[in-house]
Amino acid sequence: MRTVVSACAVFFAAVSLAQAGTMATGEQISAAISGNTVQGSMIASGAYTEFYGSDGAIKGKDYSGKWRVNGDTMCFQYGQDPEACWQVRLDGNQVTWVKDGKDDGAGTIVKGNPNNF
Repeated sequence: MRTVVSACAVFFAAVSLAQAGTMATGEQISAAISGNTVQGSMIASGAYTEFYGSDGAIKGKDYSGKWRVNGDTMCFQYGQDPEACWQVRLDGNQVTWVKDGKDDGAGTIVKGNPNNF
């Protein structure tokens, strides 16, 4: 009996790890991000804290932008910069931004707009 229980535990742990590595769908991205704040860091630009409004507005401490889901990616545009899109990996309240198959940043999803951006 212990062997069966142990085998089941190993199987479910492997399934959980595989799901954690799966890219989110557009619906999953919207459900997790819209109306919430993400605090984290990007490899190229460093630390960030941004609120993603349900209207597509991005609000940071001293800046704003726009976001949208395009297929199964999340796209961002700040000022006159061209729009850039990332795949998203979600694991609970953790988000990983994936660009060209490589992790490009990560953050923690915080409910609502606690910074009042």
